[in-house]
Amino acid sequence: MSDFSENLKELRAEKGISQATLAKAIGVTQKAIDFWEKEINEPKASYIIALSRYFGVTSDYLLGIEI
Repeated sequence: MSDFSENLKELRAEKGISQATLAKAIGVTQKAIDFWEKEINEPKASYIIALSRYFGVTSDYLLGIEI
């Protein structure tokens, strides 16, 4: 499993929100969140930024980048 999908699931669980709630907050469908978490698709950069802002983390954290 990719760092992104794991981190997304973890952040969503910590916040106690559903895929549908997150999807509405960042302007995508629930299915998009589901596909990202199952590694079927990857989000484009604008959605990574939206997720980072929503959860208050860096995009590097979301993507699992450690420098």
